[in-house]
Amino acid sequence: MIVGKTKRPSKGPVKKREHGTSVLTALHQVRELIVQGKLSPGTWIVEGELAKRLHLSRTPARAALQWLQQEGYVHAQRTANKSRIIVSPLTKEDANELYAVIGRLEGLAGRITAALPKAERTAIAQKLKNINQQLARIRNNPSEQGAIFELDRDFHRLVVESGAGPRLRSLHKTVEPQVERYWRLYASSIISNLQLSIDEHDEIIGALLAGDVDRIERGLQINWENGCVRLGQVIDVFGERGSW
Repeated sequence: MIVGKTKRPSKGPVKKREHGTSVLTALHQVRELIVQGKLSPGTWIVEGELAKRLHLSRTPARAALQWLQQEGYVHAQRTANKSRIIVSPLTKEDANELYAVIGRLEGLAGRITAALPKAERTAIAQKLKNINQQLARIRNNPSEQGAIFELDRDFHRLVVESGAGPRLRSLHKTVEPQVERYWRLYASSIISNLQLSIDEHDEIIGALLAGDVDRIERGLQINWENGCVRLGQVIDVFGERGSW
C-alpha cells in the first residue's frame, strides 16, 4: 500500500489573513486615538512612529492611514519637497455637513421606529426616558459631566437600532465616528445648555409615543441642527482645532 505524503497547508492565505487582521487592528486603534482626541487635530503622523506605538509593522500602519484618509480622519499635506499625513482639523464647515448628514439618517430611522406597533414603541420610549432622566440629573450635578457623551450617544443609537435596516445602520455606523470627534467636544462644554438638549429629546420621545413619523423625523433633525449651532458657539470660543 502506498501512503501519500501529507500536504503542508499553504502559507499564502494565512499571511493574507494575518495582514488583513493587522490592518483592521491598526485602523480601529488609530481611529479611536483620533476620535478620543489622543491624536489631536493638526497632529503630524509619522508612519514609523505610529507602527511602533501600535506594535505593528509599517505595512498595516500605512494601509490603515490610507483607509482613514478615504474616511476623512486624516489628509495629506503636501509641500514643495515632501508629503506628510496630519489629523484632519475640526472646523465649523465640516461639522455643519456631518451633522446634517447624520440628522437625515437618524430621521429616516426614526420614521421606521415610530411606525412600530404601540407596545414596542412604548417600551423603546421608556428606555429613552430613562436615559433622558440620567441627563437631567447630571444637569444638577456638573461633577458627572463626563457621562454626557455616552448617554447622548446611547439615546440616539437606541432610536436607530430600533428601526433602521442593515443598510441604514451601516451608513449610520460609517458617519457616527466622524461626528463623534465633534460630539465629544460639544459634550465636554454643554452643561450650560444641557436642558435644551433634554427638551429636544422629550419632543422625540413624545413623537415616538404618538406614532407620528413626520414629527419624530423633524425632531431628530432639529436636535442635530440645534446641536450643531451650539457646537459652533463652542468652536467660536476655542477656535477651529488643527486648522492653523
